[in-house]
Amino acid sequence: MFTRKIGKNVIASICLMGLGQLMYGQIGKGLLYLAILACGVLYAALRGFSDLAGFFTLGTKEKDAWFGIEGDNSVVMLLMGILFIAAIMLFISLYLSNIRDAYETQILVEKGGKPRTFLEDVKKLLDEKFYKTALFLPVIGVSIFSILPIVFMIAVAFTNYGGNIVPPKLVDWVGFKNFIQIATLSKFAPTFGKILNWNLLWAVSSTFLNYFAGLGLALLLNKKCVRGTIIWRAFPILAYAIPGFITLLGFRFMFSYGGPINQIIMDMGYRAIGFLDIDAKWMARLIGLLVNAWITVPSIMLLATGILTNVDVDQLEAAKIDGAKRWKQFTKIVFPFVLFSTTPVIIGQFIGNFNNFGIFFFLRGGLYMDGYFLASDTDLLINWLYNLSINNNYYNIGAAISLVIFLITSMISLLVYVKSPSYKEEDIYR
Repeated sequence: MFTRKIGKNVIASICLMGLGQLMYGQIGKGLLYLAILACGVLYAALRGFSDLAGFFTLGTKEKDAWFGIEGDNSVVMLLMGILFIAAIMLFISLYLSNIRDAYETQILVEKGGKPRTFLEDVKKLLDEKFYKTALFLPVIGVSIFSILPIVFMIAVAFTNYGGNIVPPKLVDWVGFKNFIQIATLSKFAPTFGKILNWNLLWAVSSTFLNYFAGLGLALLLNKKCVRGTIIWRAFPILAYAIPGFITLLGFRFMFSYGGPINQIIMDMGYRAIGFLDIDAKWMARLIGLLVNAWITVPSIMLLATGILTNVDVDQLEAAKIDGAKRWKQFTKIVFPFVLFSTTPVIIGQFIGNFNNFGIFFFLRGGLYMDGYFLASDTDLLINWLYNLSINNNYYNIGAAISLVIFLITSMISLLVYVKSPSYKEEDIYR
């Protein structure tokens, strides 16, 4: 951080936030840093340290409404403790910025310049460092509405919050007990193993089917011999434009006992088929795969159509002259270019399919089967998480499963991206 000897003003800012700025005559900035210091110390003294203690203890007195005893709320204490830890991190970053600012001012003065006034610093934030000003509110918003809930969920995964242990009962830290239960306990382990295997198979197969079906449709509609391509493109786009849950409910009705498909089957003299019945395991899974393709393929088609317009025509012509067949042109020129451009989309599709809550919730939701704990043979981990946490109050197990989902999807996504042409061959397609 320091490339030369620090002066007394920088040392002053290290000892007391804002003091170095005051010694340089930067009254406005110095007072602002002192106000931040005062607010931080006041918050820590009045509430912060007690919130931090509550984060570790999660309460010591249980509420008893019968005897009028006001107790501790473990969940609130956990949340407030996380907020105080976040406040400590913010305060440390501001303290370091105070030291850095004093050091920059020292260098400026040593070069014969004058310390910047408060107004000059404000102008700099609106000019040279406008990116910091523009990003301030979005960063705060993301921290509050995205990062904080994720950290809270991770913390809950290491507690016994859930089941009968909910406020006003006190919650305790249990370490990795929830993860051990998922992996070993007879109530959770078999269900977790079955659903995880199916979830991985579903995510890979649906991503593969959707991607290549969309790419194939785009290649087909780009053929000069195909007439009325505008009309043919309109049908998938209309399917994509309809809200997904409406499509899923429509397919659920179509494949139900009283739906049009079974009506046709019965009119032909056959018995109705339980496409989504309790014993229709692979049939229901296949229907889910095809319905998901119906919803997702149009978006891949639109993306691939735009990318195919940028394929180097000269390379294709040269390949034709050299005698390369269409399959070779596709595998050696077209597909590598499309794959390079769409690898992030494939990763996003995989994560979306892995966490596709709606597909089986609307097609076949509400089924609990033998051999599964609060789940069915088509449920994904995200559906099981919902059943455990929302419907049955297993918040701690649900949080642990959500953390497992995050680890699986992040590791697979990172591995795929690092091994992909988008990462290895970035310079080739520039």
